[in-house]
Amino acid sequence: MKQTIWIGFISVATFALSAHATCPSDIDTALMAARYANLQPAPNPESEMTLADAACGRDKFTAFLIQNYGKPIGYKAALTNPAVQKLLNYPNPVRGTLFGKMLQDGAEVPAKFASQPRFEADMVMEVANGGINQATTPLEALRHISRIYPFIELADVIVENPGKLTGPNFVYLNAGARLGVLGKPIEVKATPELVEALVNMTVKLADQNGKELEASKGTAILGQPLNAVLWLVKDLKASGILLKKGDLLSLGSFSRPQPPKPGTGVKVTYEGLPGTPTVSVRFK
Repeated sequence: MKQTIWIGFISVATFALSAHATCPSDIDTALMAARYANLQPAPNPESEMTLADAACGRDKFTAFLIQNYGKPIGYKAALTNPAVQKLLNYPNPVRGTLFGKMLQDGAEVPAKFASQPRFEADMVMEVANGGINQATTPLEALRHISRIYPFIELADVIVENPGKLTGPNFVYLNAGARLGVLGKPIEVKATPELVEALVNMTVKLADQNGKELEASKGTAILGQPLNAVLWLVKDLKASGILLKKGDLLSLGSFSRPQPPKPGTGVKVTYEGLPGTPTVSVRFK
């Protein structure tokens, strides 16, 4: 018999125990989702969690997120930057799901937008059509991208002790997806020149006074941002998911995750891309 209970803002359906004994339990995942909804850090998951267990838990966690954040609108690739991989001592990218209410055009958000808030310089690409699922090279992937968005990800580390997170833990936590601010998009013309520009661009993160905080090349994300698109295509296919027109893909961080402070702001500039696009956000 199925029973529904309420924890914080989350309605929780309890089910029979999973046959996969080490998959996070329904009630543990529900409690984590409730903490997430109430901007409260959650206890760290088990450090021995396997990738299979993490994916099982992520599917439960994202089912709860739909209740507050709307339908899925795309996916994020996280840990695509070697410097960020070192923070979790995990050598591979991981995937999360993006939901409708997570992405916004507004340029001001609370500094306490999450239980463990962090901001990062990122990039989003919009899928033009399902042909992207057959792409195997950066140029082939670009031919199935309609727009490139400047993007500041506003992530949530979620747990009480982020320093003890493992790679599989991060998978379970939906790769820390919480919010993000989109800038004005670039309409894509799929050329070898744009592929090269994505590699050679310089992504600069500056504070509200224009002081540069960090700068990195396009190579910071898997050697080429479009490689993150190709990684998502492959990873999603392994789960039986095909990308479709309109899906938004967050490609990973060009900068270290940093905590926001009230009354400050940041701006990201993509030097070397057509029009030198920018995106900014203020923290209130």
